[in-house]
Amino acid sequence: MTDDTPIHIQAVESLYDGWASLKSVRFDYRRRDGGHDILDRLIFDSGDAAAVLPYDAARGVVLLARQFRLPPHLAGRSGFLLEACAGKLDGDDAETCARREAEEELGYRLGPLERLFEAFMSPGALTEQVVFFLAPYSPADRISDGGGHPHEGEDIEVVETPFADALAMIARGEIIDAKTIMLLQQLKLSGHLAG
Repeated sequence: MTDDTPIHIQAVESLYDGWASLKSVRFDYRRRDGGHDILDRLIFDSGDAAAVLPYDAARGVVLLARQFRLPPHLAGRSGFLLEACAGKLDGDDAETCARREAEEELGYRLGPLERLFEAFMSPGALTEQVVFFLAPYSPADRISDGGGHPHEGEDIEVVETPFADALAMIARGEIIDAKTIMLLQQLKLSGHLAG
């Protein structure tokens, strides 16, 4: 281990490599006090993603997607989460991905996207970085019913809801998806809509 690098990877074991990968990583970590720890971590890599929250300022509404998510269900919560539209990059740039997912999941072709930031969603175990966008829309932008791709196991309900109601759903624990909470809060801060 060099003086300028606080970690040294000792071993990487691939536990699963399919739609995503799961690896066990052992590394030597130099603590701030100069001591060393040998640590083992599981690292899940499903690729990077993009998320977009379409909003209609004239009508004061946002577009969300309701779909079943197994992990919250297994954790004792409702598995049917109300979320911002999102998807894996799958080789595309983030803006192309956000537009593709909006068409597939929500049935809307979006105009200009406002890139906000990118963030690690759970940096203790996931490599995934999500790029976040806001996008204005109107009813004229609808091109289909949306709903996702059934052959990919998607069964998405498109939900148009008043922005103020979406914010209240966070407080009531009805919106529990981190990316959605982040986007709704950012929309509130942006001043694009009153909430």
